[in-house]
Amino acid sequence: MNSFISEIYKYRFLIHELVIRDIKKKYRRSVLGILWSVLNPLLMMAVTAMVFSTIFRFSIANYPLYLLVGQIMFTFFSESTTFAMTSIIENGSLLKKIYIPKYLFPLSRVISSCVNLLFTLPALIIIILFTGAPLSWGMITFVIPLVLLFFFCLGLGLLLSTMVVYFRDVFHLYGVIISLLSYATPIFYPEQIVPAEYSWLLSYNPLYYYCKAFRISLYSGTLPDLSLLLQCTGFAVAATVAGVWTFKKYENHFILYV
Repeated sequence: MNSFISEIYKYRFLIHELVIRDIKKKYRRSVLGILWSVLNPLLMMAVTAMVFSTIFRFSIANYPLYLLVGQIMFTFFSESTTFAMTSIIENGSLLKKIYIPKYLFPLSRVISSCVNLLFTLPALIIIILFTGAPLSWGMITFVIPLVLLFFFCLGLGLLLSTMVVYFRDVFHLYGVIISLLSYATPIFYPEQIVPAEYSWLLSYNPLYYYCKAFRISLYSGTLPDLSLLLQCTGFAVAATVAGVWTFKKYENHFILYV
């Protein structure tokens, strides 16, 4: 572990450049540029809130804030894991020319997605002020589930990036899985409406726990309880261990398939 951390420190400037490259690539040829990080979640929240709060009439206090917190969390998960999944393939030509620790590419993608999430915080502040929601120091505790979600996404990203090198179909299959997860996670609906016979969909969905932790911090303004954080930690550790082990086992053969 010490050698792993020291290697990350050694290549910290490269990671920084990779993150900057990913962010610039995302907003290339865009007139508004980074402002889309604020506008996009606001526009998506406005459309979704109008549809679901009017048609389905969910009885959720401050539904726009409830919805936006869930969307920010899920967008980070979806973007980071999808980008990390293709990071090895997209940098295959570079890997064939010089030695670079291969895990730096999925890692940089998850970091850049985390930076994009932080760029969306002004949108969250706008909604809090606009809706008159009370501000509290407890909202800062969202950093704890964010760190746990970061490692969960990193582990899953390492696992997916390994799988897609050998099986390109994983990329298309994962798009379907993301769509399923968006409905299986209470992002735009209250978890209370899920019938008892389908409650297992929430129990076995890691994103449910992360979404709940984010909402307790940012929506309720309090620190998530210890049991919930331990569940999030368990998923983060399991994903990271599985991702690192799988990536390390097969990374020496990547160059033959990229």
